[in-house]
Amino acid sequence: MSLGAYCVICCRRIGIFTPRLRSHTPWRNIRNIIRLTGSLILGGSLFLTYEVLALKKSVTLDTQVVEREKMKSYIYVHTVPADKAESHGLVWQARKELHKAVRKVLAASARVLRSPFADSFSTVDIEDHDCTVWLLLRKSGEDDKASRLQAVQELSEAHHWHDYQYRIIAQACDSRTLIGLARSKQSDCRFFLPPPPLPSLKEDSSTEEELRHLLASLPQTELDECLQYFTSLALSESSQSLAAQKGGLWCFGGNGLPYAESFGEVPSATVEMFCLEAIVKHSEIPSHCDHIEAGGGLQLLQRLYQLHKDCPKVQRNVMRIIGNMALHEHLHPAIVRSGWVSLMAEALKSYHIMEASHAARTLANLDRETVREKYQDGVYVLHPQCRTSQPIKADVLFIHGLMGAAFKTWRQHDSERVVMENDVVDENRYTTCWPQTWLAKDCPALRIISVEYDTSLSDWRARCPMERKSIAFRSNELLSKLRAAGVGDRPVIWISHSMGGLLVKKMLLEASRKPELSAIINNTRGMIFYSVPHHGSRLAEYSVNIRYLLFPSLEVKELSKDSPALKTLQDDFVEFAKDKNFQVLNFVETQPTFIGSMIKLHIVPVESADLGIGDLIPVDVNHLDICKPKTKDAFLYQRTLQFICETLARDLKN
Repeated sequence: MSLGAYCVICCRRIGIFTPRLRSHTPWRNIRNIIRLTGSLILGGSLFLTYEVLALKKSVTLDTQVVEREKMKSYIYVHTVPADKAESHGLVWQARKELHKAVRKVLAASARVLRSPFADSFSTVDIEDHDCTVWLLLRKSGEDDKASRLQAVQELSEAHHWHDYQYRIIAQACDSRTLIGLARSKQSDCRFFLPPPPLPSLKEDSSTEEELRHLLASLPQTELDECLQYFTSLALSESSQSLAAQKGGLWCFGGNGLPYAESFGEVPSATVEMFCLEAIVKHSEIPSHCDHIEAGGGLQLLQRLYQLHKDCPKVQRNVMRIIGNMALHEHLHPAIVRSGWVSLMAEALKSYHIMEASHAARTLANLDRETVREKYQDGVYVLHPQCRTSQPIKADVLFIHGLMGAAFKTWRQHDSERVVMENDVVDENRYTTCWPQTWLAKDCPALRIISVEYDTSLSDWRARCPMERKSIAFRSNELLSKLRAAGVGDRPVIWISHSMGGLLVKKMLLEASRKPELSAIINNTRGMIFYSVPHHGSRLAEYSVNIRYLLFPSLEVKELSKDSPALKTLQDDFVEFAKDKNFQVLNFVETQPTFIGSMIKLHIVPVESADLGIGDLIPVDVNHLDICKPKTKDAFLYQRTLQFICETLARDLKN
């Protein structure tokens, strides 16, 4: 305002001057012009100086704090929420727009020229890229979701910073940004601080005792028979173990069977496994997750996770519990505070597919920025496991069969194996998972999901003696989990092995009878069956080997050729599939498979694998290897890939 008034006065003074002698007029005009120009330059310089000082005050850094950070100290960022109701004038709005424009220029120069400020422009004493660090940090906390996602992506792509700059982000970012960085494939590990120190154990206590106390403190409500079995087994065996350790004796106690099966293991580790399996079941109940968190379970589970780094089974069960707790958003702050995001970010980069997949499930359940779906226990995303800009256009689901698993069933072909008891226990000998390595690269626009559920050949080997789940029961259980994971929102292809194919057929029939699941039917494009016994198997008839098949499990009984339920399922599905015009591809084995060390059985003969719809292709392998291609160029994989591409051609193109 003062500058404008001064200019007006000067102009008036020029206008009221009386004409003088002609010889002096040019010099007088020049002096007036110089006076006016000088006033404009002086006023403009004052205005720019004021704005630069204001901008400097808003972005200047406390260099002492930066120096302390370089010495591994902590930086605390205090934020004061702006009053949105506060009214601002026109001058404030103009200054805001000017500052915004200058900040954009500074950010661009920091990225392109690798210099936050020009030396002639500022005296701010900060190092290379420090401006970008703080600008991205601020951007990651904005209200606009697109800006936040862009900031996280730019942070994850930063690989040229100094160590202390990564630590600035690690200490100052919010939980949303931290989870986003954990789910970004290229994120630097220095973005993640080590978990906070764990509380000390009570005097004369052990991890085993603390785990037992946690299990005993959980409610005894909403428990099914199997959960009651796991809880009572864990509590009884752990009490026997503690009494034996304190008394200097070792007593098997309890039912004796679990110790006989795992003889040779460290007793405390065995008891911890019993307790963990029971807590896994408890964590499937939402209200029990609150009790686990309130009882210090997050810290106790983290202690177990770090103590048993050489025991994948313990780590896997721990991650299953954390993944189940992450399904509930009100527990997310506690999970983040306890340091689990850093541990999951490290596990996600693991070369072991099981460890990475469990971590991916947990982080996806925590990430409410980019993930709408929720992945319950047993539903694992093989691709994409990280945030991606690649649009996902279709889903491919893998359902394993009897005694299979979400990962080992779909490994590459290895040497001829024998189905023995150790194959159920030892789950660490895996080769590459071809859906994750080959299919994901050939079809990056697919979301690839693998499902896991417990099965057994005999009731003697059942993990829960009371758990006698029929195909109908399992299909309803899996349907609810898959719908929660968003299956049905996109086009779907189902790929199954052995008994898994019967589950797929039952799930689709059940979904067709429920209006709320109609999306699954409408978006199902086709299915691939690997040696599925549509007309039954002779497996249940063999009871020569008493150790395995004297008391066949309910799953095996349902595979018998004279099963009425199996015949009804086959007839109903064929009629339904023809009506919906599903695309179908069938593979069948031609070689027998070893069952134990004595029986060699052709588990699914050609006539049983014939659905009556689609192509039926015999392959010269046994029942275990029918879904394990030897190489990427093998016929099994190439024909599978061809079917997926042709069936989803229109969807992938669109």
